[in-house]
Amino acid sequence: MSTIRGARERARIEVTAAIKDEARRQLAAEGAAKLSLRAVARELGMVSSALYRYFPSRDDLLTALIVDAYDAVGEAAETAARGKAGLPAVPHPARWLAVGCAVRDWALAHPHEYALIFGSPVPGYTAPQDTVGPASRVGQALIGLVRDAYLAEGLAVPPQDAGLRTEGARMAADLAEDLPPAVVVALVAAWAQLFGLISFELFGQFNRVVEAREQFFRHAVQELGRSVGLLDGRHSGARGAGG
Repeated sequence: MSTIRGARERARIEVTAAIKDEARRQLAAEGAAKLSLRAVARELGMVSSALYRYFPSRDDLLTALIVDAYDAVGEAAETAARGKAGLPAVPHPARWLAVGCAVRDWALAHPHEYALIFGSPVPGYTAPQDTVGPASRVGQALIGLVRDAYLAEGLAVPPQDAGLRTEGARMAADLAEDLPPAVVVALVAAWAQLFGLISFELFGQFNRVVEAREQFFRHAVQELGRSVGLLDGRHSGARGAGG
């Protein structure tokens, strides 16, 4: 009986993967708004009722694709933040840059999946709670990296804007209570600007504006790291008093 159950589970995994792959092809060709379970079933040679056993609605399929995309870009960021096992520790600013480049590389390699999670909202679709954890992975990778720098006294705490003291305290309590509020405010701004840079490049806003895209991106991400307070190896003991 266990052998039969195992075979059924493997078959379900394979069919689920095939459905997602076809859905991604439709995203690339038609966009998320036109994703259709019937069209996916037709391309796979399935009857619609069979596909509904895997994904009861279009929104269920969209959610699965969204979670997969967030997990993929999140894994890329986390891998870059960790660095390579067995090699000497990489300075925090270099790890910050590596995370930014890993996210950009993933976006350029998967533009339609990036557009699904960071482009225009899909009409009639509301993302469920299931997407929140995967969506936070890049941000958590950045928070973890900055936390490491803070504990190693490789972070110069930026000054706290007086008008953001209350909001900064709320952000810190919600996102990283062990970091100074000024750092968390700067992190949220850097996180938003990171994806703004990538979106501008991917969606064409840099056309005839920025030609050396990679060099520009690397420079901008390094500046974002400095805005958060990351220091190079020549500095230490500079936590500051901004928290």
